[in-house]
Amino acid sequence: MGTIKLKNIRTFSYHGCLVEEGKIGSDYTTDLEIKTDLRKSSLSDKLEDTVDYVLLNRIVVEEMAIRSHLLEHVAHRIVARIFKEIPAVSRIMLSVSKINPPIGGDVEAVTIEMEEYRN
Repeated sequence: MGTIKLKNIRTFSYHGCLVEEGKIGSDYTTDLEIKTDLRKSSLSDKLEDTVDYVLLNRIVVEEMAIRSHLLEHVAHRIVARIFKEIPAVSRIMLSVSKINPPIGGDVEAVTIEMEEYRN
């Protein structure tokens, strides 16, 4: 087994329960870690023998572009899509952070984390 990590994927998205959040948007960061078998690609040196992190990044960016009220919902969509499109992934650790959330206090970010295993 092995691990592929994408750290601090930055997007500007429109998630949130407030109407204003859907209009003005916010900055977000996403961290993604997947477990997969890296033995074949470590020997072959071929992209088709591993999980392409360009595809992982594209999935995150595309799903972050679809408005959700809750970070949990967008995170679930990211996880479900990775499992659907990339059979080699056996486990996903994902965190999604809203930078400077409008919660009436001086808070740098609010973050949700999910860990899911392929059934």
